[in-house]
Amino acid sequence: MKKLSLLALILVAGAGFAAAQITTPTTDVLGAHLNYGRGCTACHAPHSGVYGNGNAKTADATSGNIALWGEDVSSLYGKVITSGQSEHGVVVETLPGAITAGTPDVAGILMCLSCHDGNYATGAMMKNKVFETLPASYGTSNDIPTLLGSDKGSTGNYLNDHPVGLTADIGCGGTYDWDCTVDASGKVLMTGTASKLFVQNYGFFVRPATFASKPVVMCTTCHNQHVMNVVNVKAGATNTGLAAGSYATMFFLRGPYNPASGTASSNQTAQFCRQCHGAEANEMNGSTAGTTF
Repeated sequence: MKKLSLLALILVAGAGFAAAQITTPTTDVLGAHLNYGRGCTACHAPHSGVYGNGNAKTADATSGNIALWGEDVSSLYGKVITSGQSEHGVVVETLPGAITAGTPDVAGILMCLSCHDGNYATGAMMKNKVFETLPASYGTSNDIPTLLGSDKGSTGNYLNDHPVGLTADIGCGGTYDWDCTVDASGKVLMTGTASKLFVQNYGFFVRPATFASKPVVMCTTCHNQHVMNVVNVKAGATNTGLAAGSYATMFFLRGPYNPASGTASSNQTAQFCRQCHGAEANEMNGSTAGTTF
């Protein structure tokens, strides 16, 4: 009888843990990128690129030639973005000179900034406000700006933005890095003792781009522009040890990220950042904390 009671308690506890993990979206997963009802065509023009969308500001002979992009990117061509301080110093990114440049910063940065930059490019569909309802754990005294380079600080300042660019490479084995390795193709392999355990505890949801055989950080490394509020983990997924299901997220982030969690000791938001910042992770510091939702 005692064994049966203990088994029942374990099953109830497990069910409670699973319920804390899994979420069911009640709003369209495209979220803010529904663009006030305009939908997919706000970014992708079925015909004629930015001309087909009526948004052309400057002549661009290659408009829409990549991803049927329907926003004007020409004002960003060749511009220099000096973004945030990291352990490697600031990152200086010279944006592509054409949408057909073929480098990962075309889709990974240039296209994003065509809507999200307030300095070189007019914020196309942006109103410089946060679309999502912020939980009480966030500061709510001020309107939170969302246009890079024009965020109520000095215009043209990108130093308060996360480093991105073709030289914003992700390292392995250094002072601030995971015990991971980078293969010849530039893929991060989380196969070290601590990094492998982290993938089991949380996962590796980010998608670094590859340039010059190195993994590099783009906007799209952390953000999935097509799904705002949920992360789906499939059965048998090899990038995470989490149970299959749908997990809450915010800000189009690629991994579970829920600062509104009702669990006081929840560390899932920190875990998202630790995917690249291994030195700050539990696993690299000998803690058995794992991931708490």
